[in-house]
Amino acid sequence: MSTAPKPPTDLKTVVESEIKEWHFHIYFHQNNADEHRAALQLRDAVLRLRRDGAFVAVPLLHVNTSPIGPHPVGSYEIWTPSETFASVFSYLCMNRGDLSVLVHPLTRDQRKDHEVRNAWLGPAFPLDLGTLPVRSEEIPSQYHSLKLGYSGKDSLTIPMRLKLGSNIEYLLQSEKEAARAPARE
Repeated sequence: MSTAPKPPTDLKTVVESEIKEWHFHIYFHQNNADEHRAALQLRDAVLRLRRDGAFVAVPLLHVNTSPIGPHPVGSYEIWTPSETFASVFSYLCMNRGDLSVLVHPLTRDQRKDHEVRNAWLGPAFPLDLGTLPVRSEEIPSQYHSLKLGYSGKDSLTIPMRLKLGSNIEYLLQSEKEAARAPARE
């Protein structure tokens, strides 16, 4: 029998623990010229789409042509704030070809982010988690000049979220297939 902890439902706790920044790691076998080329073409496409306003995604300048850190093959990182996470995820899901993509949040728990809070587009690769700290003192926030992610302002306050939730419950009353939220305690 599983002993998983009960998920929190206190709105303040949930809002304060919300993930604000994410990494996508695009993997390619460094000795496979076709995969390397495909990975770089995908990176260039992401950069063009960022320029054109499709989403906010920041690939690191450096492309790792050999294993580095926990990553066992060639790779590069794309940072995105939660504000455009769905758009970047959707684009990579539809356009990654045969490449594998590791998706993970940025929190203080770097090892857990890579090991249990991760997702894969395509086949998973084994990671060398021993290269990562278990817990960092600070949230690994990036690109503060953008004022997005952890350095941005929360656009939905708790009162706004309460109102939004009540409105959604009201609107879904006539939807036969939508589950109903339990009454407030």
